[in-house]
Amino acid sequence: MKSTVRQVITVVGIGADGWDGLGGAARSAIEGAEVVFGSARQLGLVPAAVRGPRRAPWPSPLVPALPELLAAHADSRVCVLASGDPMFYGIGVTLAKLVGPQALRVLPQPSSASLACARLGWALDRTPVVSIVGRRLETVLPELGDGRRVLVLAPDANGPAEVADLLARNGFGGSAVTVLEQLGGPAERIATGVAANWSLPPGDPLAVVAIECRADPEAPRSTRLPGLPDDRYGGDGQMTKAEVRALSIAALAPAPGELLWDVGGGSGTIAIEWCRTHPDCRALTFERSEARRRQIVANAAALGVPGIEVRGEVLAVLRATEPPVPDAIFLGGGLTQPDLFDLCWERLRPGGRLVANAVTAESEALLLTWAAAHGGRLGKMQVYRAEPLGGFTAWRPQLPVTQWVAVKNACFDGKPRDSR
Repeated sequence: MKSTVRQVITVVGIGADGWDGLGGAARSAIEGAEVVFGSARQLGLVPAAVRGPRRAPWPSPLVPALPELLAAHADSRVCVLASGDPMFYGIGVTLAKLVGPQALRVLPQPSSASLACARLGWALDRTPVVSIVGRRLETVLPELGDGRRVLVLAPDANGPAEVADLLARNGFGGSAVTVLEQLGGPAERIATGVAANWSLPPGDPLAVVAIECRADPEAPRSTRLPGLPDDRYGGDGQMTKAEVRALSIAALAPAPGELLWDVGGGSGTIAIEWCRTHPDCRALTFERSEARRRQIVANAAALGVPGIEVRGEVLAVLRATEPPVPDAIFLGGGLTQPDLFDLCWERLRPGGRLVANAVTAESEALLLTWAAAHGGRLGKMQVYRAEPLGGFTAWRPQLPVTQWVAVKNACFDGKPRDSR
């Protein structure tokens, strides 16, 4: 695709104030183009008096059509209109991936987030922004916390009501919700309500929803840190318990953008809490039970990470397909299956981490064998929980867990080894 672009594409951000809000460079780029692409709304902001370029509305769906469309205009002076800042959830990001940044000239306007924070008096650098345009509504949930301020980019006129309903159903009914429409334009409108008794009718589809979070006193507290209470998960109880889960995810050491394979998903706890650590973390979980796969999907949505991919029995999947290469692998079940470790270790990227937990003597023996072959760190942990015993309290031991943590093809002290 990059070789077909012979003219630099100019991407012009245009706000709700339209032509009047554009600077000289942006106006010249539009007037000097042979063809201007944009949505019908964006093209309508260019005055009829600008007669030079041909105006071409985007096809739908847009992204699959872009390569062929740009190739057909490779020798033309192309201008693309975008809302506000083209690199803020905009078409500029998509074009940069297709043609490379060197083939673009981007002329941004203030983003909707910048304008919203300017109206509200919020610090832009301290305000998380979540887009639910083409994304599941539940992705807002991990950002919620008592006293936090969050901006949500709404997909349509019903977006504010859907956000308010989400807040009310998840323990944030007292939150103030402000809808900011057509920011920067002559039709700008700002309205505020409370999530639990939201009654504002649908308004303009071009809106930002600002949330001042107020947690209900009885609402469970869910942070991005691992170790959520076990009762936050539905299912048959097949899960890595909270204390061991926190230590396991710490050992997996998630970083933004990394992919986890969670083998033996159970209730999905490891994959879910890996993804909750950062919006860019991704997870692929393998689970042989169809009922548990459904439960993982439900738990992931309820805890704000609906993008987790759920597949079937791991050996069948790995022998039939080539899933994306993982940065980390968690082996939480099925350790005694022949070839399981070898297939997973082979697929793990160089420098990737593998964490395996065992509760049976047979599984523990395997960890000892693997550690002898590949190095790594072995440890054993046991959790005691307080439970009633008659009129008293007794400490009930949970099953001890042996954990192996290894790094593939790591190099220490100048000598190649698998791990510490």
